[in-house]
Amino acid sequence: MAEVTIRALKKAYGAVQVVHGLDLDIADGEFVVLVGPSGCGKSTLLRMIAGLEEITSGDILIGARRVNNLPPSERDIAMVFQNYALYPHKTVAANMGFALKMRGLDKAEIDRKVKRAAEILGLTPYLDRYPRALSGGQRQRVAMGRAIVRDPQVFLFDEPLSNLDAKLRVQMRTEIRELHQRLKTTTVYVTHDQIEAMTMADKIVVMQGGRIEQVGAPLELYDRPANTFVAGFIGSPAMNMLPAVARGGAAVLEDGTRLPLPPGLMVADGRELTYGVRPEHLVAGGQGLAGTVAVVEPTGSETHVVLRADGHEVVAMFRDRVTFRPGDAMTLTPDAEKVHLFDRASGVRLG
Repeated sequence: MAEVTIRALKKAYGAVQVVHGLDLDIADGEFVVLVGPSGCGKSTLLRMIAGLEEITSGDILIGARRVNNLPPSERDIAMVFQNYALYPHKTVAANMGFALKMRGLDKAEIDRKVKRAAEILGLTPYLDRYPRALSGGQRQRVAMGRAIVRDPQVFLFDEPLSNLDAKLRVQMRTEIRELHQRLKTTTVYVTHDQIEAMTMADKIVVMQGGRIEQVGAPLELYDRPANTFVAGFIGSPAMNMLPAVARGGAAVLEDGTRLPLPPGLMVADGRELTYGVRPEHLVAGGQGLAGTVAVVEPTGSETHVVLRADGHEVVAMFRDRVTFRPGDAMTLTPDAEKVHLFDRASGVRLG
């Protein structure tokens, strides 16, 4: 195991710069998730750590070693891809042991490592099968087993669950997390799915446009997003964000609706704000946002209600059963202690 240190890392394709001077510290044994929309640079960053993409400038250290110019085979990393990348003509055991065979390990040592990884992943009954005889989840386990047998300093996962159905994704999330807790290997995991990030990570790195927007523990990002991008990206359903102006100790919307400011936060009158409140922090009734129910979405454990108010759609989430129907008049009031305020021009969090 080893820490990963990234300093002033840049990547450009010709004149187009796609990664802009990143600095990041990943602790020994930490599970770090890189998350962001498509094209934000997260997979490019992962591939630079792996040695599959050349670095334009900056440094990557794995442990105490600067690995900028080392080929992937000498970085002591193992990568699990989205598409499994298994050899169709080789058995599960042969797929898992192939890299060790290429290294010149003797057959007994390869068999020992493969059997150990198969026991960890529940693959022992499938060692003599071929990939075509496996389910998607089993194939992904084989890909993970191929990484485990190498006993690397760092695991790299590139959207490994993207090809699985929803139920299997939930199951595999748990299995990968349990695997990390068992092996304690430093792990860097790329996904565009913020639910994966929230449920799996020790630390989340939110990226946009080749830059890091915020780094922190999942609940830290959820409770105190640094800016409107992080606030809108982390959380499902997404945070509601409304344009407002501070006036007389309240946030005043375009239609004159007055909403409470967080207790103890002083904002100068006239300051233009983005008023953020998560769907679960809205309650029905009171002196808040008045509008008409547009959509009601029961999910079983909770109900999502979409309110149209002054040209804005506001989503509320109720854990108790509700009887609202489309067309009903409704008022939603924010819990003032859970409100988030951002400067409208810069998007930066206030307070």
